[in-house]
Amino acid sequence: MPSRKRQPVLVSTANPRVKAWARLSERKYREREGRFRLEGVHLVQEALDAGWPLEVIVYDADRGIPDELAAHADRAAAGGGVEPEWIPASYEVIAKCSDTETPQPVFAVARRRPVSPDAFFGASGGPVVVLDAVQDPGNVGTIIRSAAASGAAAVVLGRGTADLYNAKTIRATMGALFRIPAAEADLAEWLPEARRRGARLIGASLGASVSCYDVDWTGPVWLALGNEGAGLSPGVSALLDERVIIPMTGRAESLNVAMAATVLLFEAQRQRLARAK
Repeated sequence: MPSRKRQPVLVSTANPRVKAWARLSERKYREREGRFRLEGVHLVQEALDAGWPLEVIVYDADRGIPDELAAHADRAAAGGGVEPEWIPASYEVIAKCSDTETPQPVFAVARRRPVSPDAFFGASGGPVVVLDAVQDPGNVGTIIRSAAASGAAAVVLGRGTADLYNAKTIRATMGALFRIPAAEADLAEWLPEARRRGARLIGASLGASVSCYDVDWTGPVWLALGNEGAGLSPGVSALLDERVIIPMTGRAESLNVAMAATVLLFEAQRQRLARAK
């Protein structure tokens, strides 16, 4: 095992780098800098395992590098490949760069990774998931997690949707953000382009009469999901080829948008697996 170079502990919250990392809590700084912050062992490990571009990993000097990340730190010490910088820091520094009441023992600063349009318009496999003003970061993150788990091709976040790199969104993805292409886009431009390239545009709507189980999900499909309270916007609704509803035999007004997305995405997966047999 390579020996890790002993580094000085970063202790001052007035350090310019610390101030820059802390500012990433604000969306305008994330967008301006093209960076975002990950907190916690699991998210940092998922990003490292997926090869996501990380600039720096900051860990609590008193607790040391978490065991789950030790192999990555050893590779960095050995100089193997492009590795992030590993920095021990005081609890005060960690807390200043935390979005949670109880700071995690490690955080990382990641670069936003550009995604090729081919990952969306030339997608194969499962549906491209379209979020039309889904405002709750927890819902957005959960949908991304379900999309990755069910083999969806990608996720597109339309205007009015929670920030992809919001700390709550990232936590709700549980690392799935690093496993599936996702991008923010103008749906008025992207949806017509998707149709031009052969995709069917299907929206989930409580006012629909077609059951989601009577629809063929195996071809190129873009699945649109609307705002938690208002549903799909008129602009997006006007672009759809078809609207579907999830039949409910019990007594409930509706499903949470993340739950609805999960039902539809796994129905699409079921159909793909059945066709592949």
